[in-house]
Amino acid sequence: MNVIICIKQVPDTTQVQIDPETNTLIREGVESIINPFDMYAIEEGVRIKEKFGGKATVLSMGPPQAEAALKEAISMGCDEAILVSDRAFAGSDTLATGYTLAKAIEKTGNFDIILCGKQASDGDTAQVGPGIATQLDIPQVTYVKKIEKIEEKSAVVERMTEEGYEIVQTSLPCLLTVVKEINEPRIPSLKGRMKAKKTIVTSWKAIDLDVEENRLGLTGSPTWVSKIFTPPARPQGEIFEGPADETTSKLVNLLKNHLS
Repeated sequence: MNVIICIKQVPDTTQVQIDPETNTLIREGVESIINPFDMYAIEEGVRIKEKFGGKATVLSMGPPQAEAALKEAISMGCDEAILVSDRAFAGSDTLATGYTLAKAIEKTGNFDIILCGKQASDGDTAQVGPGIATQLDIPQVTYVKKIEKIEEKSAVVERMTEEGYEIVQTSLPCLLTVVKEINEPRIPSLKGRMKAKKTIVTSWKAIDLDVEENRLGLTGSPTWVSKIFTPPARPQGEIFEGPADETTSKLVNLLKNHLS
């Protein structure tokens, strides 16, 4: 059972800053981490490999420093790491990113399951995983909270919904995006950390992939960010103390004044 896990390195969400001139995230000097939802995808991919055998390959598209995120995934139990990195990919929106990652996945050869976190903490679009599946023309199931069963040519999963969950059967190969309810990511062992240090991350540029140049980066991105900003901090709330009838009266008057 060959599993591919797509991850993204993102700025630590507690330190996000925005450049008002370029409307882009300021990454210089900001600590980067693996996208939190992708940690659950890594864990699930390693569990599938441990149960059924095969190989778990972790894949990321990003700048050279994303190699650190890939090595962290290796320390958690992944077998191989691939970094797709090229200036030609800069400025990619979700469509161009999905296309590029799909082409990288095609280059890896045969696979059974692709795993992604449900969304990235810096973009929150939840579009890249489905975009990869669309480019590869394979089935996809989003918001997976549990993998019930995996067989040679099919899988049965629980998909989270607003009302509860659905049981979905899909053929293989397929792509699954997972939610945090699916597992608890492991802490890397000392053996895993030593393996990660020795691992050589494979790096692919645009020239290494069978891609159409006009579908990469800014050129291949039909959407762009016109403005991005940090919302103003919410004002501190007011605390009411005293007997219930008094505080209720104060709260009602406050709401009336706010709505008038």
